[in-house]
Amino acid sequence: MSKIHNFSAGPAILPQVAIDNSIEALKDFAETGLSLITVSHRAKEFVAVMDQAVANAKELFGIGDDYDVIFIQGGASTQFCMVPFNLLPINGKAAYLNTGTWATNAIKEAEKLGNVEVVASSEESNFNFIPKNYSIPNDAAYFHITTNNTIYGTELHEDLDVNVPLIADMSSDIYSRPVDVSKYDLIYAGAQKNIGPAGTTMVIVKKGILGKTGRNIPTMLNYETHIKKESMFNTPPVFPIFVVNETFKWLKSIGGVEEIYKLNKAKAQLLYNEIDNNPLFKGTAAVEDRSIMNVTFVLKNDSLDADFLDYCKNANISGIKGHRSVGGFRASLYNALPIESVQALVDVMQAFSQKFG
Repeated sequence: MSKIHNFSAGPAILPQVAIDNSIEALKDFAETGLSLITVSHRAKEFVAVMDQAVANAKELFGIGDDYDVIFIQGGASTQFCMVPFNLLPINGKAAYLNTGTWATNAIKEAEKLGNVEVVASSEESNFNFIPKNYSIPNDAAYFHITTNNTIYGTELHEDLDVNVPLIADMSSDIYSRPVDVSKYDLIYAGAQKNIGPAGTTMVIVKKGILGKTGRNIPTMLNYETHIKKESMFNTPPVFPIFVVNETFKWLKSIGGVEEIYKLNKAKAQLLYNEIDNNPLFKGTAAVEDRSIMNVTFVLKNDSLDADFLDYCKNANISGIKGHRSVGGFRASLYNALPIESVQALVDVMQAFSQKFG
């Protein structure tokens, strides 16, 4: 079968070794004679996987003992309500930066539980840039950001220094670049964008920030529930967590976050250079805020969109169509995507320009 270049925004490409090892575990997990998806989550063999996943998560990001790492269910969308449930005091206020659809959804959930101040938004410009030069109220319980915006192709490239606890949704750029975790009080990420399949969400929680809201939090929505039970309050999603751990092991084997960051920047630069120099295409995000994970672009003549998608299909390029809410095209360059796939897309763009330019 010909190689498929997978630019899907999520569920997304994963390292082949993680997929291969997961297939073997489905057949016979850790020489137990049982499939991974039938073994007890309390079995010592899976407990070892969970422990290793937590240890690898910490090692890759340099996370100290002053943070807990848990794996829970519900995706980032459940985190939109878990964050205010656990961190927004009754009659308190939270601050949010609105940079796209998922930030908007997080704001809507928080508004159900308390006062929310949107300190800045790029909505009027169709979220094509990251707002800057805003003020965060000192009385805010926390400040919530979305570090990468998959639909609109914008990204925060540095860790912020802020005057209140910082909360980040890193679902689509987690482990794509070095992060100073000490600047954050809580980080969450749905696995399906960059570290595993859908089904689990990783949460990094600074110790000492919980239990201060005065709320009666539903058991499953209480971070302390999952921290105390080491991610096993209820049956965890064993298969996604196994794949996440295999992905972590792959990332460590190639040099960790620092090395993948170099590769990710090279992939993005290769594609952005073509977009900027090809007369048929143009980027949609402000240059200084361009994402290295999700590259969004359009044809200047959108009547050629279907023709370009046909060119991509014939070159085994998959998942290039833009999000339904914005149109155009989106190339997701997650960690496991090789630079050869980016070059294949660039080659198609150049061939397309020769014919239609």
